[in-house]
Amino acid sequence: MLLKDLGERGVISRIRRQWAGGGHGVVLGIGDDAALVRGPKNLLITTDLLIEDVDFRQALHPPRLLGRKALSVNLSDIAAMGGRPLHAVLGLALPGATELAWLEAFLDGFREAARRSGVALAGGDISASRQVMIAVTVTGKAASVVPRSGARPGDALFVSGTLGDAAQGRKLLEAGHRPGEKGAAGRLLRAFLDPSPRLELGAALAGGKISAAMIDLSDGLSVDLAHICEESGVGAEIDLGRIPLSPALRRLSDDPLDAALNGGEDFELLFAVRPANLGRALALGERFKITRIGRITRDTKILAVDAAGRRRPLKIKGYEHFR
Repeated sequence: MLLKDLGERGVISRIRRQWAGGGHGVVLGIGDDAALVRGPKNLLITTDLLIEDVDFRQALHPPRLLGRKALSVNLSDIAAMGGRPLHAVLGLALPGATELAWLEAFLDGFREAARRSGVALAGGDISASRQVMIAVTVTGKAASVVPRSGARPGDALFVSGTLGDAAQGRKLLEAGHRPGEKGAAGRLLRAFLDPSPRLELGAALAGGKISAAMIDLSDGLSVDLAHICEESGVGAEIDLGRIPLSPALRRLSDDPLDAALNGGEDFELLFAVRPANLGRALALGERFKITRIGRITRDTKILAVDAAGRRRPLKIKGYEHFR
């Protein structure tokens, strides 16, 4: 069955049945002109767009994994603020010739990510279009918010996970590799197709007041570090030899360091830690994979330090729309 055979009301009816019961303080959800929810004192709000042939290719991205990713990229923003997610609003623009099975698989994936993170779908909108466009807005709560602007000279810089895997996964996908592969290629493909937001780490850093500034690595380490430095009015030095690279990336990438610095879509966390909190941050390494990669400086320049100790300006080459 195609969406044009089912019609807008039929599509909305199916989504509404899947999300019956609300949750997380949803008083009025799908079915009214606006959702009515009970919110916390510190309410976080974030939104992301995924556009076909810009952010994904429908023929290459399985719909269930795309549904998971559509929510996960927003959850990563909540994690970067040290928050916990609450509600989601989903906007979908789809061609009428879209198969109903594609939509149902997308919604299954979206619901999987929502259940895993405790998110309630509060509403959304459906529209016809010539290409797939996905707009997700997520709310969250935070007892202690971690902004980008809190870094100070002397802070240590950390990242979570490994960097560059998603960028190489996208290259493999476009080169003919397919989801479900095993081994190194499979790991890199999963990093791009199905990222994992670092909600637990973000909450631990914020709840323990360990991190002074934080950002999720959606556009690439180089450009996202520049965001922290710009918002905080500081500079930074990063040790290129300390940037965590996976064995899979080292094996399959021609330039793993460039992928890690500029590839984007890692959805890991980059965070700054005061010297007084350094021991507590290092202790988190028992629960999470984190790596110290540099420090915040008073000079507003961003420098890269190579294996010989030479310092040079770091080229900011991460992803940027319209360029």
